[in-house]
Amino acid sequence: MLNEDLYKKALGTFASGVTVVTAYDSQGKVTGLTASAFSALSMDPALVLVCPNYSSDTYPILSKAKRFAINILSAEQTDVAFAFAKKGEAKDAAISGLDISCSSLENPVIEGAVTVIECQLWREYEGGDHAILVGEVESIKIDDEQTPMVYCQGKMAAWQGSN
Repeated sequence: MLNEDLYKKALGTFASGVTVVTAYDSQGKVTGLTASAFSALSMDPALVLVCPNYSSDTYPILSKAKRFAINILSAEQTDVAFAFAKKGEAKDAAISGLDISCSSLENPVIEGAVTVIECQLWREYEGGDHAILVGEVESIKIDDEQTPMVYCQGKMAAWQGSN
């Protein structure tokens, strides 16, 4: 049997961006989750995937909404990452004061994000204790003035790449 702690430690050595996946619930309330399990999948058609845990209170809303925005956070948005990582009423309270607007495609988007990728749910697959949501990209907005946030070994920091 695989050692779970070793598995988590190994995966933690892979640096990734930090995203918040947002959608509106059936009452029009913003919901979302912080996710580092995000990846490009295909160029034609343009597809991305995000993998929420089945136990997430946001997962069923994302699945039912059929559309979502993937907000790639800037280095200055650690408060946003932590707010969307909360659960239940604590999350509702934490995100209530954030700068979130409704896009022309009717997705909630986080102001100040480096990139916002808006998607329509294309397919959904099972992936162990996580769902694999494949989104067909409908819109992309990039803010070249922002520095992306990266996540590695349990820490969030600014990307220090060369320009």
